[in-house]
This record gives sequence, C-alpha cells and structure tokens, in this order.
Amino acid sequence: MSHVLVVDLARNMIMTALLIASPMLVVALAVGLVVSIIQAVTQIQEQTLSFVPKLVAVAVTFIIALPWIIQIMVKYTSELFRSLPSMIS
Repeated sequence: MSHVLVVDLARNMIMTALLIASPMLVVALAVGLVVSIIQAVTQIQEQTLSFVPKLVAVAVTFIIALPWIIQIMVKYTSELFRSLPSMIS
C-alpha cells in the first residue's frame, strides 16, 4: 500500500465523519447560542437549562437525519469494499 493511498483513505474517512457529524454539531451550536442569549437576558444561570434543550435538539436532529446518515455510510462502505482489490494488488 502506498502512502498516497493511505492519505486518500484517511482523507475520505475524515470527510465522511465530518459530513455525518455536522448536522448535530450545528444544531447543538445554534441551540446553545439561543439558550445562552436567553440566560444572559433573564440572568438565569442554571447549567441544566442549557444542557437539556441541546440534548433534545440533537436527538431530534439525529432521528430526522438518520436515513441520510445511513445512506452516506452505505455509500462510503460500498466504495471502500469496491476499492479493496485495487488496494491489495
């Protein structure tokens, strides 16, 4: 296996992981920002107030995005398995 192939596999793996994680991370960031602004305006400094909405929003986003995530993972895995013969030889 050449170093170019290893770098290409690692790049594809990292890009796929970022693509899969990005919807949940963006939603957590947005909900956290909104809750922080609300906490700053109302001067309520409760830690669980910021954790619970983020947890619920990320869970809902995960459930909604699950078919898309599975589609991306199946595509990545099938491309990886298809390229195995060329990697070995």
